[in-house]
Amino acid sequence: MDIEGFVRDRISRMDEKSLEDSLSKHIKDYKNISDKNSKLIAKSVIEEVKNTLKINIVDDDFLKKIIAIPSADITMGGMGVGSRGAGDFFVHRKIAEIVSSTKTKSLVNPTEQDDGGVVKTNISGENFYITTAIDGIHSRLSDYPFLGGFHVTRASLRDVCVMGAKPVAIISDIHLGDDGDVGKLFDFTAGVSAVSELIDVPIVAGSTLRIGGDMVLGNRLVSAVGSIGVSNHLPTARKRAEVGDVILLTEGSGGGTITTTAIYNGFFDVIWETLDISFIKASNVLNKENLIKDIHAMTDVTNGGLRGDAHEISNTTGLGLEFNLDDINKMINPKVLNMLNTLDIDPLGISIDSLMLITPKNLVDDVINSINSVGVKIAEIGTVDNKGYPKIIKNGSEEELKPLFREAAYTKVKKVLGDTTPENFEYMKEKIEKVAIKSIKKKNDLVKYINEKQ
Repeated sequence: MDIEGFVRDRISRMDEKSLEDSLSKHIKDYKNISDKNSKLIAKSVIEEVKNTLKINIVDDDFLKKIIAIPSADITMGGMGVGSRGAGDFFVHRKIAEIVSSTKTKSLVNPTEQDDGGVVKTNISGENFYITTAIDGIHSRLSDYPFLGGFHVTRASLRDVCVMGAKPVAIISDIHLGDDGDVGKLFDFTAGVSAVSELIDVPIVAGSTLRIGGDMVLGNRLVSAVGSIGVSNHLPTARKRAEVGDVILLTEGSGGGTITTTAIYNGFFDVIWETLDISFIKASNVLNKENLIKDIHAMTDVTNGGLRGDAHEISNTTGLGLEFNLDDINKMINPKVLNMLNTLDIDPLGISIDSLMLITPKNLVDDVINSINSVGVKIAEIGTVDNKGYPKIIKNGSEEELKPLFREAAYTKVKKVLGDTTPENFEYMKEKIEKVAIKSIKKKNDLVKYINEKQ
């Protein structure tokens, strides 16, 4: 519970005594403290929030402008942010526009919606490419920190691997609620460390904090793991795909999303299928055998499943992709596929954590043989064409492969929320567009102010 948020939401429509009493009761739901202390905490929070509101009457318009949040009146949930669908993709493109407005240079940046970012550096006359990526723990794995740590580490490492880089370091950031048991921190770190040890990549730095400090009660855990990789060749970014390329897919057993699906739907044996490092083994052998530099593009099938990834690749390249559904299904772990079919979850709309490679025809056999040599299954699932959109061959007929508003619903709560695009989606996009523009202007104004002051 966010007690500061609770006060901010109600302070203008409740008298102070009623607000204090209400907040005090909520605090006691979480804290084993006396009535006197819960009221003292409630009173203190109310007083602090009242002090912050005084900024609205200070004689400093620029400070008020910097602090004010440009409101879109569109919620994260309403827009489907984090749900890996059309709404989420749109918001991420707006974030990328804010980032790119800095005009700082990188070889691969967020505007391309790729798996990781890449900067080029020259050391003693030789070019090196530094890849970085960061992923957050799956929100429903807060009560399963070891699994959450394991899978989020694999996720960030995958994002480095698919850019053609060799992972060299891992960083970890953990935030735990004020009432969370310290054991959660250790359990999460053990999950991260398990992957680190399995692939011999060190954890080099991290941060540990409480969520919201004193202001958030409860034991929710949120965290992120980042990875850094290095290569001496151009990254295998999506924009390098070419017409005529062959699309290959390794067998996918899932990660955090499939683990969540298994836990919350009672398919506990499927959890074991997700605990592997085959993805990293596959990319490492391609690096070792010097094949990776000639592969045009790689991605992990995660964000909104194959629907989402195909859409983003087409968006970035302007090319089309043709997939065969039967070939895709053969490359999903049988236990995972059985669970998805049993629960009526679209396998194309969920993260299966396969490695997808867009490869020149003359390289296909070498890539397949290389990946098979480390015990990882891989097969052809499609081709790249110039039609400008992704499509799938299903029961002998062709249909466009479109991302849903949200990824395929894989828990009962998500099924209730649904994946139907809101009728006012275009209106929502317009409002978010305006807020992104305001955010860029605020950034520009502050940069100008600081430069002039200095």
